[in-house]
Amino acid sequence: MAKQKPRTLSGFLELLPEKQVQFDRMVEVLRRCYSLYGFTPLDTPLIEASQVLLAKGGGETEKQIYRFTKGDADLSLRFDLTVPLAKYVALHYADLAFPFRRFQIGKVYRGERAQRGRFREFYQADIDVIGDGKLDIVNEAEVPAIIYSTFTALGLRRFQIRVNNRKILNGFYAMLGLGEQSAAIMRTVDKLDKIGPAKVRELLTETELALPPDAAGEILNFMAIKGGNQEVLSALEGYRGRHPLFDQGLDELSTVVNYLAAFGVPEGHFVVDLTIARGLDYYTGTVYETAMLDHPEIGSICSGGRYDNLAEYYTDKQLPGVGISIGLTRLFFVLEDQGYLNQGMNTAPADVLLLPMTDQLSTAIAAATALRQAGIRTQLYTEQKKFKQRMSYADKLGVPFVLILGEDEIAQEKVTLKDMATGQQQTLPLEEAAQQVLAYLRQFDQMTPIIDT
Repeated sequence: MAKQKPRTLSGFLELLPEKQVQFDRMVEVLRRCYSLYGFTPLDTPLIEASQVLLAKGGGETEKQIYRFTKGDADLSLRFDLTVPLAKYVALHYADLAFPFRRFQIGKVYRGERAQRGRFREFYQADIDVIGDGKLDIVNEAEVPAIIYSTFTALGLRRFQIRVNNRKILNGFYAMLGLGEQSAAIMRTVDKLDKIGPAKVRELLTETELALPPDAAGEILNFMAIKGGNQEVLSALEGYRGRHPLFDQGLDELSTVVNYLAAFGVPEGHFVVDLTIARGLDYYTGTVYETAMLDHPEIGSICSGGRYDNLAEYYTDKQLPGVGISIGLTRLFFVLEDQGYLNQGMNTAPADVLLLPMTDQLSTAIAAATALRQAGIRTQLYTEQKKFKQRMSYADKLGVPFVLILGEDEIAQEKVTLKDMATGQQQTLPLEEAAQQVLAYLRQFDQMTPIIDT
């Protein structure tokens, strides 16, 4: 039988061990941060019934979904974590306490064209707060605080959370008599950062929207409102009283801004941006996008917002919510590509490689057990290789220490500890060797996966 050439499918990412450790550290930070805010972890199946995943029906989702049959079952791989959450809440409604706060970090699948930085299989990291009938607006203010604390804990410094409210936008377009076209207008205006005002004006007036030039001008003037958060809110006050939906959105946005200081979000990391609309039509209130200030070309690294009815396709119960999603695989790829990953992290699979130099392994096994009980990751190497090959193995793994246990060490009830970075080695009792290793490891305790200077 001819051997197959090993290959990874286009759009699917495999990491070497060192990079996998760095990725997993990012996941650990996210889990820890989300838990600090009282979110419960959730996992849902990768595979769902197609009719459940596609309850909303049609569109780009159905084109991109991985769908297949097994026997009589019509099945699909999940394309995001929001639809499975909606199903989960509708199914387990009676058993959940509301507001229901969950986080989920897992793989999703989209059969779109693979390109640099965009994948067909990728991890998303989501949080959502789901209410039963109502959901207090404080939750919409807390979400930026979670974004801020999460990215700060990862090590990012130069990022900005951009916030708007869809009611402001819908109310503004209704003022202009363009309520029925508001969704299409928002999708066009969302391109401002990419193509600029002149091209957006052309799209507003010369395409299927065919807006009057004065209406397009008013839209662009509105979107050009900039400044500090209070300056933007003051400018928006000039539109108050012209449409009730606009007024409601302005009240909500002002509330979110005013709560942010109490949540500990510095104003430099948060800005009101009227161009933020989010492409999905189900967002109904506050919306968020997060950008790296030094790499605007990357686009949003975390986005989301408020929606009125999460599970409308599965239940008649009103389940409003607010949530965000991080495209974790894409973010990791971008951070690596731009040199943001912390190369000083200990990414070795073990802190100590223990090399027994005798055929009698009882003492070595006992030593490895004692080191592990002390919290030191220890690999016991028992392969019958030459000493040079053993050291080469340790070097390739990148372990910081090698612990040698030969006849002399056993006779003295000591071990020889070699620092792989300096080449220095010393013979000392196992307890002292363990303390030296632990002291070395403490330098990594506060180290972040990302360095953003």
